[in-house]
Amino acid sequence: MTTAIEKLADLAAGWLDAAIGDELRDAVHRSTLDWFATTLPGTLQAPATLLAAGGLARDGKAWCYTSERWIDPRSAAFINAAASHTVEFDDIFRDGGYHPGSPTFAAALAVAQDRGASRDAFDRAVIGGYEVGCRIALALQPSHYEFWHTTSTVGTFGAAAAVAMLLGCDRDGIANAIAIAASFAGGVQQNLQGESMAKAMHPGHAADAGILAAYAAASGATGTWSSLDGPKGFAAATSAGTGNWDAAFDGAGAWTPITRMTVKIHGCCGHVFAALDALAVLRAEHGFGPADIAAIRIEGYDATKTMCDRPDPQSAQDARFSAQYCLAAQLVLGGVRLAAFTPEALSNPDIRAILPLVTVERAEDLAAEYPRKRMARLHVTLTDGRVWTQFQPSRRGDPDTPISRADLLAKYQELAGPVLPQPELERLRKTIFDGSDLPDAVTKKPT
Repeated sequence: MTTAIEKLADLAAGWLDAAIGDELRDAVHRSTLDWFATTLPGTLQAPATLLAAGGLARDGKAWCYTSERWIDPRSAAFINAAASHTVEFDDIFRDGGYHPGSPTFAAALAVAQDRGASRDAFDRAVIGGYEVGCRIALALQPSHYEFWHTTSTVGTFGAAAAVAMLLGCDRDGIANAIAIAASFAGGVQQNLQGESMAKAMHPGHAADAGILAAYAAASGATGTWSSLDGPKGFAAATSAGTGNWDAAFDGAGAWTPITRMTVKIHGCCGHVFAALDALAVLRAEHGFGPADIAAIRIEGYDATKTMCDRPDPQSAQDARFSAQYCLAAQLVLGGVRLAAFTPEALSNPDIRAILPLVTVERAEDLAAEYPRKRMARLHVTLTDGRVWTQFQPSRRGDPDTPISRADLLAKYQELAGPVLPQPELERLRKTIFDGSDLPDAVTKKPT
């Protein structure tokens, strides 16, 4: 019987020499730009700044975007991936509840730079890494997410596959990298609570552990190919049963996950997005303001309630996961972007006044459609007694309601513009979309 790892390795290995059309290549380039958009602002914040200053790295040929120096690829991947997950703008594979970009790009780019790989080899490794990670996420969800942070756990597999491809592994080598990664993956949900910095480091660990697994496999080390779907394998240990592998491989060969990504347009947890979009629709239609709110009731799916019902957040990390705070910030500030999580915003009395007015509930019909659909039903009551309800069937930025290229470039400008001088910002954009070289070192604005 063919194991899940063998099937995944076949898919990844196929991208070593498969034809890549313009649409797929553009999807890779869009995801690359989106990774830089979310990574660069994170290089100015903890934990990346702490990690870069902590004596973690040794000299090497991979660029650390936080410390702005060439270091070893494992350290670069760890720090860069942590930076990319800090401001909560990294891409989402909706159907698997997974942020593949942070660990996969960080690992692949660091190793590609270190080895002097071609841009084509890097692009192919990213496609393969997304293929493996996203399909494993499909098999594990939604039960895996109850205790495990998918970006940390599944990210290890995506990083391992991408790096194995860059190291010249064949199908069996990629399979061994995935199998070894099954013993390296970790990251628990409890560290997503409160003021912990561990959440941002989860994809850093995934990138680092994936690199380690791939180098082990490239050196000839082997793993058990049933370590994903066997009776004592990763799926059995971390999800219901031994995984829904029929769902994982549905459409394999007909579509590849990197073409079905959600681009985040709000700087917070994706489980709040549908409610934020619904609020924007109602405000555009009816023109009410923060002072008009008597009550807001959010109906969502399980994670909306369990992850995002945080009525009194005290830190930026906590606020990014608070439905109450994010809706209040959108009402007062007009958006949930970087400015919504400054100390000034967190203590803004107008935002704080709205928090007790917002409640979060789980709706059975919406929960039944999760994770493939991320819906919300929003009920807004005004002080004059008027009540409006908005059902939001999807989120702006999801594959079925994608943002335009212009919107993606605007996101890149907004997030990376304060970090890079304009000429450097434009050079990086051109390298990603129009060049044939790997993205490499950038020089940030003086701090």
